[in-house]
Formats: sequence, structure tokens, C-alpha cells
Amino acid sequence: MEDWYRILGVKPSASAAEIKRAFRLRAKALHPDIPANAADRTRSEEQMRELLRAWEVLSDISLRSQYDTVWAASRGYTGDTVRESTGFDYRMWLLARNDTESRAKLIFFDLLHGFEDAAVAEYLERRTSPGGFTLSRYFDREDFMDCGFILAEELSFRNEFYEAFLLLSEVIHMEWKKPYFRHFFPEAVAFTRDIVRTKIALQIPDELALDCFETALELRFGKKDDAFILKLMSGCYLRIGDRETARLCLLQALKFDPALTGIRDLKKALEV
Repeated sequence: MEDWYRILGVKPSASAAEIKRAFRLRAKALHPDIPANAADRTRSEEQMRELLRAWEVLSDISLRSQYDTVWAASRGYTGDTVRESTGFDYRMWLLARNDTESRAKLIFFDLLHGFEDAAVAEYLERRTSPGGFTLSRYFDREDFMDCGFILAEELSFRNEFYEAFLLLSEVIHMEWKKPYFRHFFPEAVAFTRDIVRTKIALQIPDELALDCFETALELRFGKKDDAFILKLMSGCYLRIGDRETARLCLLQALKFDPALTGIRDLKKALEV
């Protein structure tokens, strides 16, 4: 059987976040569009297929468990987290410190080592602390983009959609300035778009939702998505009693998408 851990370049004890990050980094390097000549391109395509198979197995909890049982266990591995005895516990060292840089590094460490709940709790606590907290301040651009995307996923899993959206919008703006995710960027955009369209208005107060929608209109989703966002904004403004702004949002939405659906009640309430 193939050594999927070797192909991804991770240990058998790797967390799901470590596996995801390793896959993204290797896929960027192996993308078939990068090599200039045919021979290198063919070899890259073969390696990419191998990498995709490794990702398919190790990213699925059930498949990975079966794989570990049949193959890894015969070589002395298990699916459990293995802690190496180095004489120095980096996580405990970070936990003992209270400066914001150490706590930021603790968030990143926990995300990649199976402590996702602790990472999210630490992040949310820091975000509400006096003086504010910006994760990107403490990492280089690429590390923040990887960490930010993974953290946004974990926040979303726990219904923290507002904070997830703020991280994702920061990642998207960074990608525009200088591509890093490249062919993974559509995944980040689709994730952000889904949060905006299906989660924000239902899960957070209208005032916060409006802040998100204003930012989302700058994320280049396209006119149909912008029309949908403006429709959501119209509903928010109507609920908080600003009928004129609600009406303007709805009219702009219809300019972007004359066939926009789900607006009958809004049109009736706003006399559009």
C-alpha cells in the first residue's frame, strides 16, 4: 500500500489541520500548469494524482481510520496523536505566557496540533479583550493566510460566522494583492460567499450583519451575488426602521439583477 503520510509529508500523528495545510502547500508546488516542458508536466500530473489520492484518504475520518488499521498499525503507527519527547513542551511554554504575540502563536499551534476548540476559545477571548487583537499582525503573510482560513473554518463549525467572515475577507484582500492560494482561491471565495448568503442574516444582529454585507459588496462576487446581498441589506434596514435606505438597497439590487427572486414581501412593504 502507498505511504500516504509520506506523500503528504506529514507524520501519522498529524492533525486534520496539518494534513489540510500540507496538501495545499504540496498541491501548489505540483500544479500541472507550473512546469514549462512536457516531461516535467507529465511527472507533475502523476504526482498530483498521487497527492489527491493521499488527500482523499487522509482527509476522510472513516477512510483514514481504515487505512491506519490495515497499513499504519502493521508498521507500529496508530491514528492517535503522538507526542514526541523532546524535553521541551512548546505548548505549555506558550500557555504560561500572556503577551499577545505568544497567545497568537498558541492559537496557530493549537490549530495544527489537534486543539481546535482551545484555539477558537483563545481567539474569541483575545478578540473581545481591550485594545483589540489582529491575528495577522503576528505572522508572515503566508502563515497568516493558511492559519486564517483554517481558523475561519473552525469558527464557522461553531456558528461564529461574524468572526469567520472577518478573517476570510482579510485573506481574500491579501490574495488579490499577491496570489498565494492560487488554484485554491475559489474554495476560499466559495466558503466566504456561502457564509454571506446563508448564515450572516440569520445568525447575527442586523447592525453587525450590515457591516458584513457592506464589506461583502467589495469582494467581487459578481452582480447576481451583489444583488442578493443588497436584498439582504434591504431586509436588515427595514427591520431596524430605516425604510428609505431599505428601499434604495432593493432598487439597486433590481438594477443588478432584474430577475431577483424572493423579494415580493420587500417590494410590498417598501412600495417598490
